[in-house]
Amino acid sequence: MLRDRSDNMAYLVFLCLVAALGGILFGYDTAVISGTTADVSAQFGLDDISKGWYVGCALIGSIIGVACAGMLSDFLGRKKTMLIAAICFTVSAIGCCVCAGFNDLVAYRIIGGLGIGIISVVSPIYISEISPARIRGTMVSLYQLAVTMGLLLAYLINFAILSGSDASFASPFFRKIFSTEMWRGMLGSETVVALAFFIIIFFIPESPRWLIVKGRDERALGIFRRLKNGEENVLQEYALTKNSIAGEVKSEWSELRQPGIIKAVLIGSAIAILGQFMGVNAVLYYGPDIFSNAGLAVKDSSFSTVLVGLVNMLTTVLAVFIIDKVGRKKLIYYGVSGMIACLVAIGLIFAFHGGGLPLLVFFLLYIFSQAISISAVVFVLLSEMYPNKVRGIAMSIAGLALWVGTYLIGQFTPWCMSTLTPAGTFFLFAAMCVPYMLIMWKLVPETTGRSLEEIEEYWKKL
Repeated sequence: MLRDRSDNMAYLVFLCLVAALGGILFGYDTAVISGTTADVSAQFGLDDISKGWYVGCALIGSIIGVACAGMLSDFLGRKKTMLIAAICFTVSAIGCCVCAGFNDLVAYRIIGGLGIGIISVVSPIYISEISPARIRGTMVSLYQLAVTMGLLLAYLINFAILSGSDASFASPFFRKIFSTEMWRGMLGSETVVALAFFIIIFFIPESPRWLIVKGRDERALGIFRRLKNGEENVLQEYALTKNSIAGEVKSEWSELRQPGIIKAVLIGSAIAILGQFMGVNAVLYYGPDIFSNAGLAVKDSSFSTVLVGLVNMLTTVLAVFIIDKVGRKKLIYYGVSGMIACLVAIGLIFAFHGGGLPLLVFFLLYIFSQAISISAVVFVLLSEMYPNKVRGIAMSIAGLALWVGTYLIGQFTPWCMSTLTPAGTFFLFAAMCVPYMLIMWKLVPETTGRSLEEIEEYWKKL
């Protein structure tokens, strides 16, 4: 990580880590579902469509959350909006653990989805707005790292609960949630992290860029003084941000109608939705089912998802350190090329009824390729592509596209696996990588090392 004496790095890293903690909840809530589908389906007699609804219902909440997150964060501020997300996660985790039936379970999953949608927008925005340009990619990547930590945590807890299902519990309640209806314990374990996130948000300030947009300059200066060393550097950062906002008399929606800005929003939305059709979330949501289809036993398939989560997290650690050195676009070129090769190989293994170790190896290589590229880059790009004044709304639009794609994948993957066969499904995922690569090559500028204000000027000149 590049050092600059003008920045108070300790305080900056603390703020970024707090905001990134929301990513752990995002990742946990996203991945925990994979360990519960079999038991919930058996207990409530779900068919393929109902099973897809159980997985996808949280994504309905995410779509609603992401659609509201930009407006909420622009109106209430980044900090208060993160608090709302923390409340949603907490209510969802407790509710899923103690719910009375399937409809209640779905309702609480939707509430958790609201939290996912909100936090997926506001945490990267907050981090990007407090971080200097030279390390902004690294700082925003901490959010994606936290997401992968949440994924791994969910897989580990699922595996631990499954492995300990034969243990005896004196309490009927604990016996129910950790033995007879293990899905309750898996979903409810999120409560601890959700409450920790809620409490620690009170110890961070509001985004200074948001405060300047709202005309609260003195508070913004106070926060810049904590982020920067030396009054000259504070005033320089304040002036740069102030100048990028000065003279913007148009409404947010009028601003979005500018040709360059609407082009940026459309490109961001295309990147977001296409990324979901490249197989990542199918593996996250249905990993155990996919490995079971390849002939692995239940505990073996659960352990395989732990390996997937571990590779995902360790690769994201690597991405955090190299994203500002290698650049956003190069990571996409290398990583998506690897994804295509691995998806084709996985499709061929399924087509010839293979499995076992070769399948697991190509899955792990695929996870490495996506974690070093699209997963590491997408939230960085979306958080830095748009002008200060419309960043919340514009990112909500792109985020909405992302979650619509995620919902469709969650809903229809069981159908695809049954109708197109596993081989056809993974060949389809490989084909969807091609338009993603072309958009990144032809339409997306390299943003590495540029300030948010410089990126804004690029789009406005189009």
